[in-house]
Amino acid sequence: MPGKRLSMRKIKEVLRLRFEVGLSQELVAHSCGMGRTTVREYVQRAERAGVSWPLPEAMTDEHLEALLFAAPPATPGVTRPLPEWQQLHEELKGRGVTLFVLWEEYKAAHPEGLQYSRFCDLYRAWKGKLPVWMRQEHEAGEKLFIDYAGMTMPVHDRKSGEVRAAQIFVATMGASYYTYAEATWTQTLPDFISSHVRAFAHFGGVCELLVPDNLRSAISYSCRYEPDANPTYTRLAEHYGMAILPARPLKPKDKSRVESSVNGVEQRILAKLRHQRFFCLEDLNRAIQTLLDEYNGRPFQQLEGSRRSVFEKLEKPALKPLPQHPFEYEEWEQRRVNLDYHVRLRADEHNYSVPHRLVGETIDVRLTANTVECFHKGQRVASHLRSPQKNGHTTLPEHMPEQHREHAKWTPERIIHWVGKTGPCAAQVAERIIASRPHPQQGFQACRGLIRLGEAYGSERLEAACERALAINSASYKTVNDILKQGLDKLPLPKPKMSPPVIAHEKVRGADYYQPATRAGEEPAGPTRKEPRSC
Repeated sequence: MPGKRLSMRKIKEVLRLRFEVGLSQELVAHSCGMGRTTVREYVQRAERAGVSWPLPEAMTDEHLEALLFAAPPATPGVTRPLPEWQQLHEELKGRGVTLFVLWEEYKAAHPEGLQYSRFCDLYRAWKGKLPVWMRQEHEAGEKLFIDYAGMTMPVHDRKSGEVRAAQIFVATMGASYYTYAEATWTQTLPDFISSHVRAFAHFGGVCELLVPDNLRSAISYSCRYEPDANPTYTRLAEHYGMAILPARPLKPKDKSRVESSVNGVEQRILAKLRHQRFFCLEDLNRAIQTLLDEYNGRPFQQLEGSRRSVFEKLEKPALKPLPQHPFEYEEWEQRRVNLDYHVRLRADEHNYSVPHRLVGETIDVRLTANTVECFHKGQRVASHLRSPQKNGHTTLPEHMPEQHREHAKWTPERIIHWVGKTGPCAAQVAERIIASRPHPQQGFQACRGLIRLGEAYGSERLEAACERALAINSASYKTVNDILKQGLDKLPLPKPKMSPPVIAHEKVRGADYYQPATRAGEEPAGPTRKEPRSC
């Protein structure tokens, strides 16, 4: 029998050319564009069925096909045992299980049973009667499909009355349809990753492949041929020993398992909760979990068992064990090092230092709940505690150039102590310079200038100049510099002006006597002007 049955129109053409036109089988094959063995097969079938040309007018294509391809007569008294096709179909989902392996087991139990080719034909005929959605096969423990439901659930705030929509995360095993669902506030990366960690704990193991939709939290760059997974999502997969296989954009059949489960979650869980009022995510997730257990235990309509029974029997043993510790949430940012050898992170709006030699380089930054780690070409170059201060700076001294490191050590106390090595007057001048500025750092450079003057003129002259500057009440770098330039530090200090002695006498009124009154209606304290006499 030919490997592929031709259309009845083609078969009729073969019979016409052979019986009516009288062409040889070789010419018929050349004219119809087929092999000579195929032509010979159809001619022989027509001869055995007694079919001649022209065909009777009443003969239809179905009648002709029945004549040419009649089933062989059954051999009386021979009954071959048939396998349980449903059980065989389920076992095929196991890793490494093939039709040949199952046929060998069947043949060992039934030596008089079907041969391998007939065994395969009957299985494929049985399988063809299954629903279309069962045609896409998945091995046990191979794939976990990820998506979010289109429906959301309202959560009410008790105090403000505000209603917030909770997102519904859905994860489905490929072979058993066993489903996990939970509510989260958002579909952003932190919630997305945390939902995966809880889903793995629910399943009690991990599969080989993650098949997410092309949402932003999973895929940084969506492409049909080379999608780029989010770095944090990639690290999650590495931690659990999995691989990411994103569904193609606009190809829902690539994740038909989870599409079906999303519909089931919406119809069997969310629709039943639509009239209930929830005030927190915890209450909503408890209600979802109760109905989810019922959903996974619900029997299949056209297959034996339920999602839970197939998962427990077939898929759970094929899962890889969970690692010792769950994945710790992390974010990754790729940043360029600024001229001040800091990188500014979008997540924190904070600046963190890296070694100054990396200025202008691009580095990868890993953020966890408490730490910030910077990597350059795969090597960790900096580590900081995460800071909540917006627009702030976290700087490690070892990241700074030598000159910056020395400058960073300047504090008002250190500067005053440094200048004070010359003498107490110099220290007092430095203290007054720093105190006179709005910001202490503005006086540091002037104090450094005092130290340079001491190096140029000597400590003794600098101390004398500072003493003179204090005496004339002009403690500044410019005054000290002018004193040293003009050599005034070598002259004796000016004598302080003597205050006039205070005279205590009843006839001496004093300055207060001439001050005006300060309260309304009060008489002036001093003498008043006399009015002129009238003539």
